[in-house]
Amino acid sequence: MKRVLIIDAPPLFREFLKEKLSHEKVNVEIAHIKRDAFTKLVSSLPDLLIIDLSVSIREIIDFLTKKNEDPNASRIPVFMTGPIIAQDQISLLSQFNVVKYFNKPIKFDVFFESIGKVLKTGFSIDTTPCILEIHLNNDIIFIEIAQGLNREKISLLKYRISEIIEQNDITTPKIILMMTDLSLSFVDGANLEFLLDNVIADTRIQKKNIKILSLDSFTKELVRGHSQYDGIEVVTNLSNILPALIDNTESSNIADLITEKVLTPTEDISPATVEMKFYSDSGVLDSSDKKINDNPHIAIVDDDQVTRTILQNTFKQINAEISLFDSGSEFLMATNKHIFDLIILDIYMPGLSGFDILKTLHSKQYKTPIIIYSNATSKESVVQALSLGAKSYLVKPLKPEALLQKAIEVLHSRI
Repeated sequence: MKRVLIIDAPPLFREFLKEKLSHEKVNVEIAHIKRDAFTKLVSSLPDLLIIDLSVSIREIIDFLTKKNEDPNASRIPVFMTGPIIAQDQISLLSQFNVVKYFNKPIKFDVFFESIGKVLKTGFSIDTTPCILEIHLNNDIIFIEIAQGLNREKISLLKYRISEIIEQNDITTPKIILMMTDLSLSFVDGANLEFLLDNVIADTRIQKKNIKILSLDSFTKELVRGHSQYDGIEVVTNLSNILPALIDNTESSNIADLITEKVLTPTEDISPATVEMKFYSDSGVLDSSDKKINDNPHIAIVDDDQVTRTILQNTFKQINAEISLFDSGSEFLMATNKHIFDLIILDIYMPGLSGFDILKTLHSKQYKTPIIIYSNATSKESVVQALSLGAKSYLVKPLKPEALLQKAIEVLHSRI
């Protein structure tokens, strides 16, 4: 049996990687560079080392130097994962048999294909087109799935949900699974069950707190027909979901509750330790592949000049490339030429409203995440915007740092 030693990988990455490799009949061991990595290396002599750059480059060089001095361990190839680093550092690592360096976010189909070549074994990779996005508002985890059900991404979803719960100390996690883009049949039954099993895998999630937004009759029948999904509700309208998930003990006004519990941005949201993207999603690198530190392209659509200026200055803090639009028609023309990483959109504007823009982008299957930033606070406005695909709804005025935090969360939420 082939053996792989994983060193210092973050929990989400480590557990997903371990599950996938074990499924492919690869023996996996976990180690930490400061504790037991070298001992496990020389005792097991794995076929491949996978090291995450979570400690200083100096500590890794010291470990690799010690590895090279051992005649049995020196031949073992090394994969490394981490942020973008300078070319001279990559050249330095290559001296220690580091044969691949994968920048994050990692495209896992390419990653596993490379592992398979080193181990001289073929890995089964599901390349079904699938857009899976996840974001958090207060204690509600919104999961949107479009195009199809990809088992690799669904496998990772289980770990990402648990990570969000732990990072944000959510005591009563609630899930809204948005699947309005999917039309399924009996041939999709196994994958749909796999999705639901991964959503309920964390024991902190109660089934009564899971709601599925779907227009698909097969989805409703499958959920209703399985006792293990008892308590999960399938609905066709977002307004039917939110009241059941929002604590109404503090107010009887549903509009106030939505504003307080859903629209108010969650503070101190940590980004994912790993983002799963596939090369096969597009076949090329485009603007959607950029990291937050790689100058995300943000469109700001608002007819108010003061708001545009404030937002422009706010997003300069993350070195964003910013495009300003004072009308909806001007913005929609730009979407024919550009794919933005994030859109900040007002609702009330002369001519085309924010709702008109959301409808148009939805019909074009324009997948860029959208944050509504508006002084429209009615329940109907909120429900309509979220139903049309907005990832978050923020009420004006908001402190710039709070808006920036929400933008970073949404930029990092795409799996």
